[in-house]
Amino acid sequence: MTHAEVQLRDNGLIAPLTRGETYFNYHWLRDACPTTIDPQTRERVFDVTSLKASPSARSARIADDALEIEWANEDHVTRIPMEKLEAFVANGRKPDPADLPRQLWYAGHNAQFRRVSQAEVEGTDEGRARLSRALIEEGVALVTGMENSDESLTRLVNCLGPVTPTGEGHYFEVRLEIEPTNLAFTAGPLEMHTDLPGEEMAPGVQFLHCRANTVEGGFSLFLDGAAVAGALREEDPEAFELLATHEIPFFYRHDGWDYRAWQKVIELDARGNVSGVTISQHLQEDMDLPQEVLDSYYPAFCKFIRMMQDPRFVCRFRLNAGECIVFDNHRIVHGREAFSADSGERHLRGCYTDRGATWSTYRTLATKGHDGLPVATAAE
Repeated sequence: MTHAEVQLRDNGLIAPLTRGETYFNYHWLRDACPTTIDPQTRERVFDVTSLKASPSARSARIADDALEIEWANEDHVTRIPMEKLEAFVANGRKPDPADLPRQLWYAGHNAQFRRVSQAEVEGTDEGRARLSRALIEEGVALVTGMENSDESLTRLVNCLGPVTPTGEGHYFEVRLEIEPTNLAFTAGPLEMHTDLPGEEMAPGVQFLHCRANTVEGGFSLFLDGAAVAGALREEDPEAFELLATHEIPFFYRHDGWDYRAWQKVIELDARGNVSGVTISQHLQEDMDLPQEVLDSYYPAFCKFIRMMQDPRFVCRFRLNAGECIVFDNHRIVHGREAFSADSGERHLRGCYTDRGATWSTYRTLATKGHDGLPVATAAE
C-alpha cells in the first residue's frame, strides 16, 4: 500500500480497509493513538482539549501494516495497527470478549442449565470462565457441590465480583419468618418477578444457595425474560414499544427504609436488542403515566405478564440442598410455588454482585485464553 491510498479530508481521512474505503475522524484517530494510554496504569494520559487547534493530518500513509499519521499542528506521529481499525469497523466499537450473543431459552431448559461445581469455580480459571460465560449467554447457571456454610456463598460470589449490598444488607435468608418484611419469607406462592426494582440501580447478578429443602411443594419457577420480550415484539410490536419506552414506578419500603425508582419493563441495549426486563407486581407503585397513555399501556403490561405465565416459557424444578442458582436479575424472571410450612425445612441464602463485575471477570479470563465454552461444545 502507498501514501496515495490514504485520502485526506478537512475533518478526517479515508483509509483503505478490507471492506473498502472507510472514513475516520481526526479527533478519534488522535485519541486512538497507542501512546495516549499509559502502559502501567492503562489509563488515558492524553487530553485532546490540550491541543491548540483541532487535529489535522499533514500526511498519512499505510506502512508496516499500520496507519501512520503525521499531525499538522503538533510534533507527533500516530501509528495505529490496521488490525485495530479493521476490528473496530467490523463491530462499530472496540472488540469485547464479553459481547456474546444472548442465547434465548424456553420451558424445559432447566435440564440444560450449565452446571459447574463450586470447587471448579473457586479453584480454576476455566471454572470461573464457564460460570461467567453462562451468565452472559443464557443469564443463568447452577453451581453444584456447595459447602453448607455461610462463608461458602461469599467465596463463590467473590470469584465473580464483590458482594453488592442492598437495603437489607449484604445477604438475606429466604426462610419462614414470624414477622416477614418480604413475601419471599413466607410459605405462600411468589409471583414471577425480578428483584428490588425499587432501588435506583437494581441488583445485577443474584445468587440463591439452597441450604435445605425438604418441604412439600415450593418448586422454583424460572423463565428467560428476554425470550418472552422477544415473543411479545413479534406478536404485538405496539405493546412491546410501550413497555420499552415508558418508565413506571416501583418501591421497596418497610420500617426504616423507603426506596423508590422508575424503570422500563423491557430494557434494550445500544443496538435495540432486548437486554433484560424489570417486573415485580408486589413492588409496583401506582402507575403515574398520563391516564390517556395508560389506556394503551395497561393492556400491553397485562399481556406481557400473562405471557410470563405461559407454559411455553416457564421452567419448573426443585432446587436441591448443595446447589446455588446464579442468574442475571435484569433478564431472568423467577418465582416460587407455595409450600407446606410444617412439612420440612426450606432455607436459601442469597446475595448479589454487579453485572459489570461479572462481565469484567469474563473479559480478563478470556484474554488469558479461558473462553468458558460449555464442556460438550469445547469437545466437538
